Amino acid sequence: MILDKKNAQKFAYEYIRERILNGTYSGGMKLVEERLADEIGVSRTPIREAIKTLEQEGLIKKKQVVNPTVQDLIYLYDIRILLEGFSAKRAAKYMTPDKIKELESTITKSRSSFLEGQSKEMYNSNQHFHELIINECQNPLIIEKLEEARTIFHLFSLRFDLYSRPNIIEEHEEIYNAIKDKNEELAGELMANHLQKDMNFTLEYIGRRGQY
Repeated sequence: MILDKKNAQKFAYEYIRERILNGTYSGGMKLVEERLADEIGVSRTPIREAIKTLEQEGLIKKKQVVNPTVQDLIYLYDIRILLEGFSAKRAAKYMTPDKIKELESTITKSRSSFLEGQSKEMYNSNQHFHELIINECQNPLIIEKLEEARTIFHLFSLRFDLYSRPNIIEEHEEIYNAIKDKNEELAGELMANHLQKDMNFTLEYIGRRGQY
């Protein structure tokens, strides 16, 4: 397959990013341009550019796949608590009836997936729930920062089962009801509390595992 410069860079970026997020390229792994070029079938220039882009996204640091620490996790939650709480308040103010219905459907799907033991489907539904709310902040810089934080957070989910916390669906339902009722302050407070409980559970879980 022969690709022009732009498409080669895009292909290399998507190839490397996908393998970081699915765990094929694990945390701490050194990315060697020459080796990646042979593996992907492009020259070293698009590999170099792809790595630069992924460094800007926080997935690569000093040509190594980022290996986030517990302190990194706390920082990420700080960002999410502040910005997703704000986004939930905006959602209560601006979310359209169609989007509210879509938000409700993510909860229905999460509950169904939970009952059927489909953890991946539940994860996807939960992600969609947060994405719908984040997009309502109507601030591209906040959306970008939260996407970066949630992407790096995803790397933790490859090592730990961070989605087994009880009451996630019920808390989503409370947030949904506050948004539907256009209660801005309550929506923001519920989202912040939801993420704080996520963080507490995650830190306890990691502590029990005796890791880090």
